[in-house]
Amino acid sequence: MTLHPRRRAWFGQWPTILWLAVAWTMLWGDLTWANILGGLALGVVVTLVFPLPAIGFHVRVRPVSLLWLVVHFLWDLVRASFQVAFQALHVTRVPRGAVIGVRLRNPADLYLTVTAELSTLVPGSLVVEAHRLTGMLYLHVLDLEAYGGEEKVRADVLALEERVLYALASDEELENAGLPVGPWWGPAARAQATATRPSVVRPVKGETP
Repeated sequence: MTLHPRRRAWFGQWPTILWLAVAWTMLWGDLTWANILGGLALGVVVTLVFPLPAIGFHVRVRPVSLLWLVVHFLWDLVRASFQVAFQALHVTRVPRGAVIGVRLRNPADLYLTVTAELSTLVPGSLVVEAHRLTGMLYLHVLDLEAYGGEEKVRADVLALEERVLYALASDEELENAGLPVGPWWGPAARAQATATRPSVVRPVKGETP
């Protein structure tokens, strides 16, 4: 028995439904079954009312790398929260913010979006602009000096993108990004990546460089 083309097209929307559920849960900021099921229901309704062509991403989920991505993100979330709280209480020091441009290794929509979203969710940094064609992300950093400087920001964003790629990208996409193919167990792979990418620092309006 073959599926009707419309129904077959709907089944091809499962990646969209999953990402809508993830976005819905992140917007609520609380990982509960009610939010997850509500996000899935919202994703089904959206794909039925506004049907879109099937997503053409060739995602290869690596469970260990995906788990490491989530664990590392949660650690960044907790660590950055304490850092921002300390800066807020340290009233005698005025933080120097900056907008930093980082060119990602893979400008595909999926990886660009996930990297930008995870960067924005970490307190103290906010993606203010993303270029699909060039793969550039522009991040506003609350306190550049406390963060460790422009190169530290750039290295952290590229490391985050690397974790995203190892969790979701295909072997071919890893090779194109200059990353070794295979399981990712630590930062050794990052040393082999082509990380010589130019970055741009733009002082925030009203601040002296």
